[in-house]
Amino acid sequence: MSADPNQDRLLDHEYDGIREYDNPMPRWWLATFWVTIVYSILYVLNLPGVGIGKGRLADYEADMAEAAAIAAKNNPLANLTPEAIVAASTDSTQRTLGATTFSTMCASCHLADGGGSIGPNLTDGYWIHGSAPLEVVKVIVEGVPAKGMPAWGKMLKPAQTVAVAGYVLSLKGTIPAKPKAPQGINVDSVAAAQAATPSTR
Repeated sequence: MSADPNQDRLLDHEYDGIREYDNPMPRWWLATFWVTIVYSILYVLNLPGVGIGKGRLADYEADMAEAAAIAAKNNPLANLTPEAIVAASTDSTQRTLGATTFSTMCASCHLADGGGSIGPNLTDGYWIHGSAPLEVVKVIVEGVPAKGMPAWGKMLKPAQTVAVAGYVLSLKGTIPAKPKAPQGINVDSVAAAQAATPSTR
């Protein structure tokens, strides 16, 4: 063994007269490296107490729930009631706004009188996605992408959405020039059947 302790770190590998020097990482660096590996394993296993909270998945779900609550609070339609939509169907000012919005956004598929073309007939008792006021609003806001109906909630103001939903409700029972064949479920028949069924409670 050489008298020089540093000489023992010289490796046998040599290139262009230069010998490689073995310079290991500091122990504190290696310890930190292994701690990060252990922590990553515990993190993937989602163990509560690793970091802050009840585990990364629980923290994520809590954050998403909080974000949804904030979004709902800031959404003007979140607290919308069926009564408000029905009221819009009879209020003259809102009916005018609803008719204008319907003519601009909806008539190309449902026709100006609601008789239906590409889209279904809105004047009969047959509905595909439900005829309840809030169900009508839901279809307007979210659209029906599979059928080519866009999500109008991204383009309409809340007042327009409520007004056009009320206008759609007011079309029921009217007589269009060329009504499209019924589509969906006859909600009137379903309601009548449910009313005629004795309650078991």
